[in-house]
Amino acid sequence: MWADALLVSAGCFVAAVCAGMAGFAFVMVAAGILLHVMPPSLTAPVLVIGSLIVQSIGTRAVWPDIAWPRLRLFVVTATLGVPLGLWMLATGPAPAIVAGVGALLVVYSGYMLARLALRMAPPQVANGPARDAAVGFASGILGGIGGVVGALPAMWADIQGMPPRETRALLQPFIAAMQAITSVGLAVAGFFTAEALLLATLSVPALLAGTWVGLRAYRVLPAQGFRVALLGLLLLSGLSLLV
Repeated sequence: MWADALLVSAGCFVAAVCAGMAGFAFVMVAAGILLHVMPPSLTAPVLVIGSLIVQSIGTRAVWPDIAWPRLRLFVVTATLGVPLGLWMLATGPAPAIVAGVGALLVVYSGYMLARLALRMAPPQVANGPARDAAVGFASGILGGIGGVVGALPAMWADIQGMPPRETRALLQPFIAAMQAITSVGLAVAGFFTAEALLLATLSVPALLAGTWVGLRAYRVLPAQGFRVALLGLLLLSGLSLLV
């Protein structure tokens, strides 16, 4: 148990640093570490609780900048997409969809990093309620399949050229809301066992420390550095979905 607790704490610390710095990717980074040594039934509740804690702390930091009507649209449409994702998970096409999203993230982030290296200005696409709703719904589907709700909104924010603080003010409360919804589903399904709750509790100091480090890094990062970190984590997210 103590070896598992140390491993969970180490994975949560690394993931919390990434999420504190870029505003998303806690689940993907932590899952990439923990799923190699722990069963999904035990990892899932730990990841959801950890993500909820980290994103809730980050949300407090960007609270004045939250665009509430836009956030509500994302949350509502994503919630509608979750049942479809769960259905896909149960009926079979989920692996192909996850791989397709992973390939999209890899191609997009690789292309944008190449543009940065060549000092080319990023293309910008105007947003709109219909497009936001589509991205939110697709994120909910991906959340239902594998709990990965932040990657598509992060890519969408980058496509629009959103400033770092505005990006975080969308991503962090959105992910926190979706993880709160997910935690209810996991509780109803009986995933919050005594072992899972103990591991999650023991990881809290690492979560807090990692979030603090990540937020400090975010505050000193220039806008371009934030964008590189965001694209790097999108690339890592895509690769994790392909493996």
